[in-house]
Amino acid sequence: MSRFAILAFISVLAATPAVASDKFWHGLANVGEIGIPLAAGGISLYEHDNTGLIELAETGALTLGATEALKYSVNERRPNGGEHSFPSAHTSIAFAGAGYLHARYGWQVGLPFELFAATVGFARVHTRDHHWYDAVAGAAIGEGSAYLFTRRLSDHTRLTAYGDSGGGGLQFATRF
Repeated sequence: MSRFAILAFISVLAATPAVASDKFWHGLANVGEIGIPLAAGGISLYEHDNTGLIELAETGALTLGATEALKYSVNERRPNGGEHSFPSAHTSIAFAGAGYLHARYGWQVGLPFELFAATVGFARVHTRDHHWYDAVAGAAIGEGSAYLFTRRLSDHTRLTAYGDSGGGGLQFATRF
């Protein structure tokens, strides 16, 4: 039931971006940045998945390190005039947690958190704290870190993305 509640919440957010204030979007981004990794850790604790907790910590460390290194070496101006725009740390951290959940426990667990992480990225662009490419880079860093360190807990269901210069797609496989 909780997955449906999260999806319903995100759907409402996506349907009403013009109605919400910048204060709301700032708050949502802050909740997602902290809440998604905390939820990932909580799920791993609930599952008694110590190996997963180590993988989550490795994912978080690489994500934070890469994000901060790029912020201070690129020093892109934010749309609101601030410094250190590239990449979005809120987005990278949110996607690190969501990507971990997806990679470790499957798309059924990961998808609601991936959607919430995408909403975090949207919020950072909507409030003019970041350019769209800052959010995309943050998402790539978080997801990439998760997939570097995280191993699948169960091999019963797998969703794989592939692509090259001629196109791409998704492959879904399951065992019965």
